[in-house]
Amino acid sequence: MATAAAVLALTTACGQENGAQSTGSQNVGATTAAGGYTDPGNGYGADSTTAPSAAAAAGQSAGQLAVAEDAKLGKIVTDSAGFTLYRFDQDTASPPKSSCDGDCATTWPPVPADGASVASGIDRSLLGEVTRSDGTKQLTVAGWPMYRYVKDTKAGDTNGQGVKGTWFATAPTGKKAGTALPGLSVRNDPKLGQIVVDKNGMTVYRFMKDKAWPKSVSNCTGACIEKWPAVAPVAANDAKGVQKKGLMGFTRPDGTKQMTVNCWPIYTFSGDTAPGDTNGQGVGGTWYAVAPDGKPVGAPK
Repeated sequence: MATAAAVLALTTACGQENGAQSTGSQNVGATTAAGGYTDPGNGYGADSTTAPSAAAAAGQSAGQLAVAEDAKLGKIVTDSAGFTLYRFDQDTASPPKSSCDGDCATTWPPVPADGASVASGIDRSLLGEVTRSDGTKQLTVAGWPMYRYVKDTKAGDTNGQGVKGTWFATAPTGKKAGTALPGLSVRNDPKLGQIVVDKNGMTVYRFMKDKAWPKSVSNCTGACIEKWPAVAPVAANDAKGVQKKGLMGFTRPDGTKQMTVNCWPIYTFSGDTAPGDTNGQGVGGTWYAVAPDGKPVGAPK
């Protein structure tokens, strides 16, 4: 994450300023392994010949955690049935706190702390628990609350990776699995060519109704900014492959800071659910992916 000093060091070429109740955890690593999903009434116990889906496993103990090798993400933490465990960027690890309740917890079932243990590859001291708002105990790894994803239908699935740019498979250290990206970087899209992505690999967009000169102006407010979240400022040295000229932050009318590329405000799209998605391309004839030089990819001349 860029420091405030680093963000303030960005250029001002566009004539604008620069920019950028859950309780604590306790160790549960010595808990005896549950041996999998063994509720005799659920139809998918440890001796069952039918493997459960992550949705069916909701509320069940993780059993003995394991480390699996994923071709794209590297080493990831799984439960005893092989289902990927995820962490949520809107949670906190110090102190541990879960921010996923209601419908969120239906899509991302919290993993109970009870009955969890570790095998080789995970430091036992990293396991802990957090008390959720409903009083239940949720498993944590390095302080991060653990979840399954209902769209993982078989062991080894990682369909939750990068969803909404906030959900990530868990590495054995508790960090996000996969290679960390710079604040802004360039991806070669098979249809659009080189486009800018944010730190989570999510496609970055421009709004054709915005202005870049003599100062950056965003005309996406209200319901628009909920659908097209503004990209927060990043330090110039945390942008790889992106044109440095006009790479800066500015202050929106609501007081928040937003990043620009070539002085154009940039956004992500709520309709993109995973890295590589470009569902915002061409929406309304006004939204387009951003080229490394800040130009709108595929926009009419």
